[in-house]
Amino acid sequence: MTSIPRLPTAPLTTSCRPVFFSGEVERYFLPGVDLEFDGSDRPTLLLPFQSSLLVLTSHRLVFIDEASASAREISLCAIIHAFPLKKSMSIRSMFASPRVRLQVSISNDGTISEKGTKSSVITLVMRGKNTDPDVFYGKFMEVLRSREWELTASANQGSTGLEGSSSGSGVNDLRITMPVVGVSGILRKEQEIWESTDKNLQDAFQDLNALMSKAKEMVQLAEKMRQKLLTTGSNSQGSSNDEEMGSKQDMQDWLLSVGIVSPVTKETAGALYHQQLSRQLADFVKIPLEKAGGMITLVDVYCLFNRARGTELISPEDLLQACALWEKFDVPVMMRKFDSGVKVIQNKSHSDDEVFARISSLAQKPDTLRKGISPSDAAFTLGIAPALAKEHLLSAESRGLLCRDVSAEGLRFYINLFNEIDSANIYTTTKVVGAESHWSELVYVA
Repeated sequence: MTSIPRLPTAPLTTSCRPVFFSGEVERYFLPGVDLEFDGSDRPTLLLPFQSSLLVLTSHRLVFIDEASASAREISLCAIIHAFPLKKSMSIRSMFASPRVRLQVSISNDGTISEKGTKSSVITLVMRGKNTDPDVFYGKFMEVLRSREWELTASANQGSTGLEGSSSGSGVNDLRITMPVVGVSGILRKEQEIWESTDKNLQDAFQDLNALMSKAKEMVQLAEKMRQKLLTTGSNSQGSSNDEEMGSKQDMQDWLLSVGIVSPVTKETAGALYHQQLSRQLADFVKIPLEKAGGMITLVDVYCLFNRARGTELISPEDLLQACALWEKFDVPVMMRKFDSGVKVIQNKSHSDDEVFARISSLAQKPDTLRKGISPSDAAFTLGIAPALAKEHLLSAESRGLLCRDVSAEGLRFYINLFNEIDSANIYTTTKVVGAESHWSELVYVA
């Protein structure tokens, strides 16, 4: 009896998206996929879950079960042959789920891998609604033929273009400039200007095309350097000084802003576009949230995310839909709307009580008891933007922790002393404690 092959486990991010290898990009999404083994008398399911989300990348087939946050994978290098789709006009085939049969390589321990000693046939069963097997099969065969996992970046490419441009400039430098005399001289001068402009435009577009073709490689290189910096930082034993650590952090931030290696697009995700965009956005905002103190405005996220996506820009409506889907997913971030209408993104672990405690502590200092707190003062203490600090101050006011004062100097907030007054005996001043005591002392001194 033929043993049932096993699929290796695939790592996932916190938002249940695949962790990509260097140079790996997404090609297609297909929901509701099962994987069967045809080696026994009756088909056997190979996955520990059913109706998985299949992610076709340039290197792998990744089967994701969002309910259990687990995944399995098949490397494309382990696929020996892909059988063509069977198209039958029988009544039975009209109601059957589309299938794609693959011949894969299996190692001695029964795992599907590239270095296998035997082979077996497995079947992708597409049970999802509104799936087009022809489109998936076409994308799949295109990826198989490209064999991107075997390609390596060449650092010497493009040097010919540079040599050609330098030699062309040398020829132009040797050209003899005739004096501008009469009408013919003016016409000749105009002709030279047009030729020079045309050449500059051609060179500019050639450089732009070269830049676009190398953009993917540059993003991959930046990701490799960032991962290397992270590995170096975790292995260091604290021997580096603060200046070196600061430069490494700046380098990481710069490399992170270069771009996302595999941005989710409508072409690759199809009907799952907003769902996958939401998960990718949840992974992306983790580092900006850490730098911003756990909260960042939606406008800032929109700018940062589009900058990282490069030419694959998204609309504000797409961003709002992606953030709204976080309520359905188990992701560590959420969208929040303040009473003033300002929308922000924050970590689920972010605590307003902790922020209010820091604001109350700031409001009870001697200087702030006299002058109050401005949004800039709160922003400096909390380490966030002044706009967000103002929202926190307004929220603290609605909780009854602060009182506002609007004057010619602007909007300022003070500690709410009415909370410390005994409502049963409001005219007693014999027992004055807490912030009220400090405020009374400052008033008497003044």
